[in-house]
Amino acid sequence: MFLHLGNDRVISGEKVIAIVNLEGLADETTRIMMERAAGDGRLAKVSPTDKQKALVICDDWLYISPISSHTLYKRSISRQEV
Repeated sequence: MFLHLGNDRVISGEKVIAIVNLEGLADETTRIMMERAAGDGRLAKVSPTDKQKALVICDDWLYISPISSHTLYKRSISRQEV
């Protein structure tokens, strides 16, 4: 299964650990995790714009996606059912 994160970025769905909603205020734990991943060079912004709707946590990278966490979740579920 593959998961399209937006802006022509596709990742293996098998690596996805969690999809976190970033709309509104992200909690402090999420912000700290993002800061550490950025410091280690393991944080990728899928879109160069300021749209940050979801954080996709994988076993090796964190991806900031302009697509909502709900839509990403539905995409991941629909791929598993096929």
